[in-house]
Amino acid sequence: MIGYVTLGSNNIRRAAEFYDALLGEIGAQRFLQTEQFVAWSCGPGQTGLSVTKPFNGEAATVGNGVMVALAVDSNDQVDLIYNKALQLGATDEGAAGPRVEMPGFYAGYFRDLDGNKLNVFCMVPPAA
Repeated sequence: MIGYVTLGSNNIRRAAEFYDALLGEIGAQRFLQTEQFVAWSCGPGQTGLSVTKPFNGEAATVGNGVMVALAVDSNDQVDLIYNKALQLGATDEGAAGPRVEMPGFYAGYFRDLDGNKLNVFCMVPPAA
C-alpha cells in the first residue's frame, strides 16, 4: 500500500551518509538522487524511504506523532539495525526487544540525525 516515505532533512549529505550505512544493512540502495532529495529501496516495486530538503525552502522539522517503521525478517535483524542506528549517531527512543502489549511484535525505536522517529520491527507469531 505505501510506495515510499519521505523525511525532511536540513543536511542532505549527512542524512544520506546515515541512511546509506543504516539501510545498506538490509540491502537497500539509492535509486533516486538530486541535490535536494535522496531515495533508497531494496528493489523495484519495493517500498522506498527518502530524505529531502523541504520544498517550501523552510527548515525541516519533526512531525509530532509521525514515525517510519522499517520491516525486517528476524529479531536478530531488528537488533542489528537498531544498534547500527545508534552507532551512526541516532538517539534511543526504546531499546530493541519484545513488546509485551503486542505478542509477537519485536521492535527497537530511535531518532535519526535530524530527529525523525523510526522503528525497526519484526512480527513473529506467538508460540502456541
